[in-house]
This record gives sequence, structure tokens and C-alpha cells, in this order.
Amino acid sequence: MKTSELLNYTEQLLDAPRFRDYCPNGLQVQGKENINVLISGVTASLALIEAAIEVNADAILVHHGWFWKNEDMRILGTKRKRLKLLMQHDINLIAYHLPLDAHTSLGNNAQLANQLGLRVEGWFGEQNIAAYGYLPDAVNLSMLGTQIKQALGRQPLIIGDPDKSLHRVAWCTGAAQDYLAQAVAVGADVFITGEASEQTVHLARETGVAFIAAGHHATERYGVQALGSHLAERFGVRHQFIEIDNPV
Repeated sequence: MKTSELLNYTEQLLDAPRFRDYCPNGLQVQGKENINVLISGVTASLALIEAAIEVNADAILVHHGWFWKNEDMRILGTKRKRLKLLMQHDINLIAYHLPLDAHTSLGNNAQLANQLGLRVEGWFGEQNIAAYGYLPDAVNLSMLGTQIKQALGRQPLIIGDPDKSLHRVAWCTGAAQDYLAQAVAVGADVFITGEASEQTVHLARETGVAFIAAGHHATERYGVQALGSHLAERFGVRHQFIEIDNPV
């Protein structure tokens, strides 16, 4: 299928133009005019590019692409090595950051809710990318931590009383620890995100709202997989998600 057709459809699907983001969304590096093999992954790392080359990919779809605000614009070092490989193999690099966080069915937060059995009630935070809702059955903090470990395959960092009963939940994948105060404001018993900062620990303790850092990479594996699968079904291309492990 035509690369331009896939891009036009995805831009509309994710409503990408409405987002004020820290990087360009959509096509970041132009490659082949047609896509038959689409690889998805969390981050456009060298390891992902090399793995995509091994399976003769025509395009790579990621959540974390390149050209971030305030980064060095020069094509040097690791950036040169990554870009050189893409261009040598004529592979398209397609990235969606905040639009992929926010999408109400395919996005990272919607897909994390599916993984953890959370029910979405509404959205909050910057450009409404974070979600709040509830657990269908009340559990305590310790039990929720165990469920997250089983679902995501890694031990989360948990701040709070292990016996605290939970019902209302707020969550935002990735590095959204600064949303804890907003999670408190929407009445959450617990806030789930990817990373933790020193000050969020104190805020969690002082407000009594539990805090869980379940991994930036681990919480953001699912949106790009869902989007890749959706595009493959719609356009008849072959899609494969490639996991490049990241402990953060």
C-alpha cells in the first residue's frame, strides 16, 4: 500500500494535528513509497532498526521517535548511525507521541487499562492524555501491585500503605509522575504511571494517595502494538511488534 495513504489515515485517526507536542508526529524519515511490512516498537533505537532490517521492513512505527524539542539538531554520533541505517535501507520512520497516549481506544492509556482491567470514566492532564476511572472490584494496594507485576512482567515501585483499599484509579503511561497532584484532584485512591521522581514520593505520602511507578517502557508497549495491528488489518500489510527490553 502507499505510504502516503497510511500516513493520511493515521493522522486523521489519531487527530494528530491538534496536539502541541515535543517532537514532530507522523513521518519523521522518508523511505519507500509502498509499505508491505510494518514493524512497531516503543522507541526508535538502533537495536529496533537493526531488528527491522532483519525482517525486511518497509516502515517502523514507534511511540518515541526523534527530533525532540531542545535536543542538539546536529546529525552526529548515535543519531548519525541510526539515520544512516534507515536511509541505506530506505525505511520509513513514523512516530506518534502524545496522539498515541491520548487515543481513547488504541492509545497507551486505553490499552494499559485493558491490560490491568481498569474502567475509564474520563480524561485529565495536559491535552487530556491521562485517564481516571475505577477498578471493578475493590482491592488493596498490595494486590494491585501483584496484578501489575503479572500483567506487565516486572516489579513496580509502590509508595503507600499495602493494605489501603482502592477503588478510584488515575493513570498515565510513561514519565507522568508530575500528574500526581492532578490525580489527587480527581479523587483517585492510587495513581499509576511509568516513572518516579524524588518529590512524588513525598506528595504521595502526604496526600495519602498511593503511587505506583510500573515502568516507562513497560506501560507504553501496548498502544503502538494496537495501532500497528489496526493498520495491518485495515490495509492488508504484515505487522510485527518487536520488543527491545528496557528496564526503565
